[in-house]
Amino acid sequence: MRRSTRRRFLVNASTVVASLPLARRFGSAESSAIESGGLKLWYTKPASQWVDALPIGNGRLGAMVYGGGAIDPVNPKDPRADHEAGPVPTNPAKETLELNEDTLWSGFPIDGNNLYAKNYLPAVRKAVLAQKEYHLADQLCRKMQGLFAEAYQPIGSLHVDCTHSGQVTEYRRELDLASAMAVTRYKVGDVEFERAAFSSAPDQVIVLRISAGKPGKLNATIWMDGALAKSIKAMTGNRLLLTGKAAKHVAGAGHPDDETPVVFSDVPGEGMYYASLLQANVEGGRISANGDRLVIGGASACTIALTVATGYRGFDQKPDTPQSQVNERAGQQLDAALKQSYSQLRQRHEADHRKLFDRVSLTLGTASAAASQPTDERLANFAAAPDPSLLTLYFHYGRYLLISSSRPGAQAANLQGIWNYQVQPPWSSNWTANINVQMNYWLAETCNLSDCTEPLLTLIEGLSHTGARAAQETYGLPGWVTHHNIDIWRAANPVGMGVGSPTWANWGMSGPWLCAHLFDHYRFTGDREFLRARAYPLMKGSAEFCLAWLIEGENGRLTTCPSESTENDFMAPDGKPAMTSAGCTMDMALIRELFTNCIITSKELGIDEEFAAKLEAARARLIPYQIGRYGQLQEWSVDFTESTPGQRHMSHLYPLYPGGEITPNGTPELAKAARTSLERRLANGGAYTGWSRAWAIGLWARLADGDKAWESLRMLMEHSTNLNLFDTHPAGKTSIFQIDGNFGATAAIAEMLMQSHSGVIDLLPALPSAWPSGEVKGLRARGSVEVDLRWENGKAVAATLRPDFAGDYRLRVPAVQKISRVANGQEIPLLSQSDGSIRITLQAKQSYRIKFA
Repeated sequence: MRRSTRRRFLVNASTVVASLPLARRFGSAESSAIESGGLKLWYTKPASQWVDALPIGNGRLGAMVYGGGAIDPVNPKDPRADHEAGPVPTNPAKETLELNEDTLWSGFPIDGNNLYAKNYLPAVRKAVLAQKEYHLADQLCRKMQGLFAEAYQPIGSLHVDCTHSGQVTEYRRELDLASAMAVTRYKVGDVEFERAAFSSAPDQVIVLRISAGKPGKLNATIWMDGALAKSIKAMTGNRLLLTGKAAKHVAGAGHPDDETPVVFSDVPGEGMYYASLLQANVEGGRISANGDRLVIGGASACTIALTVATGYRGFDQKPDTPQSQVNERAGQQLDAALKQSYSQLRQRHEADHRKLFDRVSLTLGTASAAASQPTDERLANFAAAPDPSLLTLYFHYGRYLLISSSRPGAQAANLQGIWNYQVQPPWSSNWTANINVQMNYWLAETCNLSDCTEPLLTLIEGLSHTGARAAQETYGLPGWVTHHNIDIWRAANPVGMGVGSPTWANWGMSGPWLCAHLFDHYRFTGDREFLRARAYPLMKGSAEFCLAWLIEGENGRLTTCPSESTENDFMAPDGKPAMTSAGCTMDMALIRELFTNCIITSKELGIDEEFAAKLEAARARLIPYQIGRYGQLQEWSVDFTESTPGQRHMSHLYPLYPGGEITPNGTPELAKAARTSLERRLANGGAYTGWSRAWAIGLWARLADGDKAWESLRMLMEHSTNLNLFDTHPAGKTSIFQIDGNFGATAAIAEMLMQSHSGVIDLLPALPSAWPSGEVKGLRARGSVEVDLRWENGKAVAATLRPDFAGDYRLRVPAVQKISRVANGQEIPLLSQSDGSIRITLQAKQSYRIKFA
């Protein structure tokens, strides 16, 4: 990461903001505790910078809502604005929305493969397998690297500057997760003002409504700006139009072209055109254009509707749509949305959001006194007084963020979801595929948001096309392959341009990992047509590559070479760090899992028996998991000394989580070794990033250690969570936002309460002592089952199962309990199993109540 600072945009309000009258404005302390501690993030100051603002989104259109505006706005055209650190003074009477549209990326489709790469493959394998010259292998891998991927881009900003004759008091901004509304309220004298913002999926529009509590008291100026903006002008009908063009190329972190990191072009298709169009409708008063701004005077309310269009035509098409057509598309979108009144837009938005959000509920204990505090204060006090109810809010926030950033028809959630203000965002805000994009979707199935996986499934389908070209051009092999960095053009090649570290640039196992999500989608939904028509062809293509990629190593075993353990290195025989070896544990785990899933699919669908037989034969010859000198699960096929024992990546633990091959019940020796690996990693300072800590929580949950999972949850909240509950990643003197930790921790909380990866639905497998009572409703288990669960004094007291399909299911509770009864009006026979579970036969679409002893 070359630049780590965040944009200097907004800070503590210099205007006095009184918080004491909040109870009078918003109700009693008790009611405030209920609403704030439950499903609202709230604050008594505007956001001081982008990373403190509140996110709204509909999968395609996103905005960060500040609840204030800079007293001295920064010129977004100033190159320093993209990276200057620190907050600036703000005015709470202003509003700022930083805007995004998920298809606005730099660049255009290009073949990024190194056509000479395959010539070096035999030499790499010789260096590793025959010569044990690991440094030479590293050097040769760099010669196989291709072009860097492109970057996600910002649209610009919407500003509304309200003018008042008095001072702002009783200020509050909040994000209501249940309604997906960001609301700011304050008073000036005896007049109440409110700004409410949402991003509507049904109507594909961002809406901001500003209202005054008394007629004629709203006076404001509306304006827009943006780092990529070419033109901003007022249009007839109280409209503003911002047009711009994305960069031709943005250099990523580690790119050799650091001196010219952003390249612009006026040539159509070398960077896409885009347009953001808004219309402001006032109630009472007047509105008129003043240059490139709209001025409101003496109104009671104003509703701003805004939409965005880009020249994106598909991952394999040059984005050369003319600006005029892009503008026309934005106008059509806005015209369609404005057929609805504000109340209709809001009602349609909330109903659509609640269809997803209301599927799951969670309560951890009872609301504490801390729940009546602003969210930033609750977070600051968490270390001294851990508050499980804040984890409830965090859990729901993760679900909210996925709903807001990943909807059918949109792009998959990237490193920052859909929110980004920088032309050069951290790690290009792309899809980093050595854990990050996968972690974004760990929660989706378990937390009942299977619909939200559609953008990921579509991403994988696109990658199978570009990945086939990468497999052939980079390696001369069949099937499809993808590597570490992916952009909207579905870049599949190993990036690096000869300067990337092979441990990330040359890692080529993201295809099998992404395929795990395809098969899990089937396991959670039971959709056989999806498995047959969409998932299996993709899985088979990846398996074809892996089958050809395997090479015989020592003792006749099949291995991979070159092989990288993601972003980690080892001590070579000369005592110096090296990266490239053969048969890293994660490679073996991913390939074994992929082959197994293809074999299961072949049997379930009665297809492709010959290919399945080839996979079975190869699977039997794969390098097995090995236990090293410390009793740890080895990370490499050789028991190398780790050069970074506190590495944030824990790739060799994939078969424990998110995979399911290693379990305490099924493979106790390997589970013990995995625990040792995890303990050693954490003891040496690992999990120091938010996403890595989220992974650790999930690993502890799979090891059935709830108290250790809770310990890591506490550390996540104390060290890797921003005041708006965004996950953070350390970078120099500051931290940057990376959304995967939010998603990963939400998934891990669900894993603590219910697991289903081993063919058994485990209830309360990793309940921490800090959560003695609670209730969760609506979680999903593999086998297409919905689960409700309530517990008291650390034990399950009631549960309900709702299966979508008839069949046999297995349930298990911790050893201190047993299942005494399952019934849906009539009692269901319980058949005890050797692994401590019970087997029951259930009918589809029935509700079954479970009692415990």
